[in-house]
Amino acid sequence: MFVHGPSVTARLVLVTLLSVSLMAVDHRQNHLETIRGMVSTVIYPLQLAADAPASLAGMLSSAMTSQRDLRRELAELKRERLFLEAELQRMAALEAENERLRRLFESSRALDERLEIAEILSVDLDPFSRQVALNKGSQQDLYRGQPVLDRDGVMGQLTHVGPLSSTAMLLTDPAHAIPVQINRTGRRAIAVGTGSAERLDIPYIPNNADIRNGDLLVTSGLGGRFPSGYPVARITNIEPRPGESYARVDAEPLARIHRVREVLLVWSDQGDNPAGEPSVPAETAPAGAADEEAP
Repeated sequence: MFVHGPSVTARLVLVTLLSVSLMAVDHRQNHLETIRGMVSTVIYPLQLAADAPASLAGMLSSAMTSQRDLRRELAELKRERLFLEAELQRMAALEAENERLRRLFESSRALDERLEIAEILSVDLDPFSRQVALNKGSQQDLYRGQPVLDRDGVMGQLTHVGPLSSTAMLLTDPAHAIPVQINRTGRRAIAVGTGSAERLDIPYIPNNADIRNGDLLVTSGLGGRFPSGYPVARITNIEPRPGESYARVDAEPLARIHRVREVLLVWSDQGDNPAGEPSVPAETAPAGAADEEAP
């Protein structure tokens, strides 16, 4: 009544013999290579789908780790670059010096002062002043009158120091003045803020003085406030005044005064100035201060 097929044992023996035969034929003549390729092509999307979650998780983990490492490395490189660029500031001035200036700066060729990086917290919006607040204070040994730089040149000096923050007066503040000298000739002068971010006034320069557009102004070190040899500005305009004793001379600050977020604080080996006033106040600068030639 019922049709019975081959037994299970017979089926197993038949399948085993067939498998062995196929393996032998494939091993010797590779007849099943085409079939194997077709099967692998069909199941490849299934393999990708099965492996996708693990691959995606690995990629996300690797990306997050890489981003953290890159951010940390970028911060370290940025800090290192800032220090290195500060060290290179003097080199540009020293390359253009004559023998007299090389002897003058012989003791300060290497940048061996203590340095500290500070971030700008806020900017004074008063149109008649140019001041910024920094996130470092007396707990980091900051002091009034301390020089403030960026990677390109002098920015100003500290006028107020609190425990956790401080205030810096920028070069462009009308109340700020800094003793400088022309790097090419050694002539001493004073750079006075004008309130403009792009212009400093260089008063008391005689009409017949040896000064040119493009001349580099560096700190002279006079007054004991700013270390000597740091770039300050470049001469951009010279207008002789035949009816007067002095010419009008303008200079552009080298520091990116209104475009930086981090600054350098320098501990000068010339000592602190406890008074905390600008080195050469703009309103009391002596009339003959710029007339005297450097020895």
